[in-house]
Amino acid sequence: MKKIITTANAPAPIGPYNQAVLLGDLLYTSGQIAIDPKTGALEIDDIESETTLVMENIKAILEAADMTFENVVKSSIFVSDMHNFSKINKVYGKYFNSATAPARETVEVANLPKFVNLEISVIASR
Repeated sequence: MKKIITTANAPAPIGPYNQAVLLGDLLYTSGQIAIDPKTGALEIDDIESETTLVMENIKAILEAADMTFENVVKSSIFVSDMHNFSKINKVYGKYFNSATAPARETVEVANLPKFVNLEISVIASR
C-alpha cells in the first residue's frame, strides 16, 4: 500500500501530485526546485544556491520518511544549461558519500517548472 509523505519543511506541491510516495521500502520523490518552503519564493540567483536549496528540500522529504541521503539509490537531475554541470555537481556531491553515491542521470532540458535552472528527484530505499 502506498503512503503519501508530506512535510512543511519542503515546498508544497504546485499541482496534482505529492512531495513523495512511499511504496513498501521504496520512496519516490517528486522533482524538487528551488522554492523556499518558508516563503514560497523562488531562489534562483545563482546555481550553487539554487542547487543547495533543492538538495535541502530533498533532505526534508527524506527526513519526513525517516531516511537520509544514504538511502538514495537513484537520482535524476534536469538542468536548463549543461554548462552549469560542474557547479551543480560540486554542491550535489556534498550530500553523498562518493563510495555509496546513488546511480544518476543528468539531462539538459529546454524548460523546467517556473523556468528554474534545475530540478532533482530521487528514489530511496530502506
